[in-house]
Amino acid sequence: MTLLYSAIPPLRTTSDQETINEAFHRLAEESDEISIAVGYISLLSLDELNEVIQKNGISKVTLTIGMYSKEGMPERSYHAAKAYNQKWREEGIGEIRLVRSFAFHGKLYYFAKDNRPIAVMNGSANLGVIKLEATNLRQYEVASLIEDQTEIWNTKQLIDKLNASPISANIAEVKDLNLIRETNCDLGKSDLAEPVTSDDLNVYRKHQTGLSFLLPLKVPTEAERISGEGSKDSCMKSNINVCYAAPRSARKSRDWYEIQFTVDKSITTQPGYPQKNKPFIAITDDGYKFKAHTTSDGNKQFNAVGDELLLGRWLKGRLVAAGLVKPVNDTMKDETRKGMITREMLDEYGCHNLRLTKTDKTIDDPEDGPLDVWTLFFE
Repeated sequence: MTLLYSAIPPLRTTSDQETINEAFHRLAEESDEISIAVGYISLLSLDELNEVIQKNGISKVTLTIGMYSKEGMPERSYHAAKAYNQKWREEGIGEIRLVRSFAFHGKLYYFAKDNRPIAVMNGSANLGVIKLEATNLRQYEVASLIEDQTEIWNTKQLIDKLNASPISANIAEVKDLNLIRETNCDLGKSDLAEPVTSDDLNVYRKHQTGLSFLLPLKVPTEAERISGEGSKDSCMKSNINVCYAAPRSARKSRDWYEIQFTVDKSITTQPGYPQKNKPFIAITDDGYKFKAHTTSDGNKQFNAVGDELLLGRWLKGRLVAAGLVKPVNDTMKDETRKGMITREMLDEYGCHNLRLTKTDKTIDDPEDGPLDVWTLFFE
């Protein structure tokens, strides 16, 4: 048994020792099978694990995560894990599983070649240890490198038990996992959006009335994005992909965050729908407030007052925070339209509509006096 450490003085590894990170990568190079069971992961460590698998031609891999069913999982890590799980399953090499029956806090790493065990690492290190980053450079971990065949087999049996149903399930099959929403940093770039405390948000929820409107998001499918079929129609009629429509100036692309939220006449003509050019306060489900209004013929356009990018920063920013799409610096150069919001992205996020609901509350505005308060939820 060899002890492995992180590289933090005064507990730095000695000349006859390896760090956990070094041992993991060395053993991965010697293996064609890796089984890992940990409590937590990081986004970068997921990327690193996939890179290790591809680089070393790993033909069998299982990553089992133990704590998220109890505590909830950060949405960015969740979406990345689902994507890698699908990729590994399609390649026929493995899967990512979540422990369901209890909270598993162990850290087990098993390595094998040609069905013969090489070693296991047992200790305190979650998956983040395989990718050094700013958040873990000063974090001390310890592990044991075990090469005794009996002990290796005992560890592998434990991992196999964790991977059995109903103790764990493939991440794609887990439908009731609580997702921890990431902070939308994009909305903070607008001076016109103010944060709302959770207590105040709960108050507005309690004061919602029965006057409510469901506003569907119109987006193309991934197949339509890739093929380009109906692309003009998809751009011009998709209320959040207008940035891919013809620019106003040949010299300047539309901003990726620009949206034109066009609401169908069947909704805008319903009694109680916000009147044209009459501002109101929108309170979002993730804790922001800003002034909004409806404009254009038949009050069909829904947008924020004073900032044409604000609504896009709120809506698209949430998809960015979830890791489902990346902002595009120049939409005219995005010929494959990788930044286009698709139906599959909304499916993955779990939201396809905006819900606009009137409350019985008002807020005094310095410019417009008392304004009605509406909640604006992404659902």
